[in-house]
Amino acid sequence: MLPAAVDLRRRIHAKPELGLDLPLTTQAVLDGIDGLDVQIERGTSTSGLIVSLTGTKAGSQSGRTILLRGDMDALPMPEETGLDFASEFDGRMHACGHDAHTAMLVQAVHLLHRHRDQLSGTVKFMFQPGEEGHAGARLMIEDGLLDSDPKPDAAFALHINPNLRAGAITSRPGPLLASADVWTITVRGKGGHASMPHLAVDPMPVAFEIGLALQTMVTRRADVFDPIVLTCGKMTAGSTNNVIPESAEMVGTLRACSEFARESARKGIERVAKNIAAAHLCQASVTIDPGYPVTINDSEFVGFACGVVTELLGAERYVPAHSPIMGAEDFSYVLQRMPGCMMFLGVMPEGHHDHVAPCHSNHMMLNEDSMAVGIAVHAAVAHRFLNQAA
Repeated sequence: MLPAAVDLRRRIHAKPELGLDLPLTTQAVLDGIDGLDVQIERGTSTSGLIVSLTGTKAGSQSGRTILLRGDMDALPMPEETGLDFASEFDGRMHACGHDAHTAMLVQAVHLLHRHRDQLSGTVKFMFQPGEEGHAGARLMIEDGLLDSDPKPDAAFALHINPNLRAGAITSRPGPLLASADVWTITVRGKGGHASMPHLAVDPMPVAFEIGLALQTMVTRRADVFDPIVLTCGKMTAGSTNNVIPESAEMVGTLRACSEFARESARKGIERVAKNIAAAHLCQASVTIDPGYPVTINDSEFVGFACGVVTELLGAERYVPAHSPIMGAEDFSYVLQRMPGCMMFLGVMPEGHHDHVAPCHSNHMMLNEDSMAVGIAVHAAVAHRFLNQAA
């Protein structure tokens, strides 16, 4: 099945699409499962699909249901890989491996369909758009696509990792990925001539001080074993060299591994910004746009999936993750509704033994042979989960 997965992955990679409406990618999925005896559901707010495969083993109609998820969207960035099948669309690239996620999941449909006489229950395949900041998973949930009968009892997903050796699998119980919020601080002072700051109220040094104080807050007020990451990624102020601006704006991201740390940091951002601004006769306003919640793996399901992986691939291929990753995932919305887990699949390119271009790099490449492992793991987890309860 690997050649078909490679062909599909390259087809999707060459024509990357952004956001919630992915007509070319969705059609590639539909072409990939054409002729199979499956049911297809669509929502109203995205181009996402739920593909359902019911086993033919005795008792399947009353058996359990598992959801396997693959995201499909690309990133708004240029590609500089030099691949023969590189992006044909300027400013778009599959730099996070969603093309591989989709291709693996399509072939998992084929593999499980081939063995449907061994399945005691239903497998639902969630082909999801809009993971890159558009909350596609949440919208598919709001469309009711996860509530149609039979409702999933558990969920599983794989995400590629170019910095993990090819064919290896890693995960951990509990928090796997962080929450992600966007914060904006606007510091308002009084404008004036740059040569006479005493006649103005300069918001620029106040913003600088707030930025440093936020880093002090992270190290002094946050539990090191319940970490947060607070980064200012953009600062905007001023119009020319000899004018003190009226205001300065800072924009950044907040990452946390628990709701307690997340809420504590939100309050801290507001406290630090407003009080430092007040100390310098400025005013500060703070807005925080909530993003994806913490991705929390169910401990029992991680143990189950780890057992499947080690039996399928050998114990040496499973690498326990000792700490969360501070990236974020909207699969977190799915895991809020049912037990399950996400695992990472190593796709380090051949010939490399150290760090390579990571996800979200314009040079990111992956080892396509590793997709065979991903197809097998998807199918094995689903097969074992359904038949355990048979």
